[in-house]
Amino acid sequence: MAIFKLHSAFICFGEKEVLKEISFSLKTGEILGIFGRNGCGKTTLLKMIFGTLQLGSINISINDQKINPLENISKERIAYLPQHSFLPKNIKVRDIIPIYFDQEKKQEAVFYDPLIAKLAAKKIGELSLGQVRYLEVLLVGNLNHSFLMLDEPFSMIDPLHKMEISKLLNKLKAEKGIIITDHYYEDVLRITTQNLIIKEGISIPIESKEDLKKLEYLGKNTS
Repeated sequence: MAIFKLHSAFICFGEKEVLKEISFSLKTGEILGIFGRNGCGKTTLLKMIFGTLQLGSINISINDQKINPLENISKERIAYLPQHSFLPKNIKVRDIIPIYFDQEKKQEAVFYDPLIAKLAAKKIGELSLGQVRYLEVLLVGNLNHSFLMLDEPFSMIDPLHKMEISKLLNKLKAEKGIIITDHYYEDVLRITTQNLIIKEGISIPIESKEDLKKLEYLGKNTS
């Protein structure tokens, strides 16, 4: 078991403090949901952890060993799925897989996935949004990294692929710790083991939809 800890994160843009008092702990075998209104700093936080945003300050550790976010990619610690698709549209699915994996076992895990096998001859640009997102989660999820960060994996996709991505994440969490941010709160709450909301730059642990209402993330009349 590995334990990831975010001890602190701070960043401001101009005079606005976006992240001030942010902290959490995540073990492999757990899924953490991070909620917050647009502009609260969710994506900013993921980029800071991943090392692609080097503004502000962040203090993180794995198994109580402080780590430099700039080394997360090269040392295969934390994988990151960005909000927008990153796969080139003119390449076939079967040709994408060897780009990410040189081990035959890893290639087969993706290629022979029941949803992907029938799409192997298609180009990425011919797939639906749900098919692309499922493939991206499958690719990132089969990397060797102990922790995964997914930015809006459920956004704008059909119910079938939401369900399949949820099943895949529940399977992946057996060996990985997963962080999810998404406005589709019901899909997130359905699979998470812990949750927090970022409000006014501070992380606040939550447990339910009712907490999201109390903290004004959802309207009080939300059913």
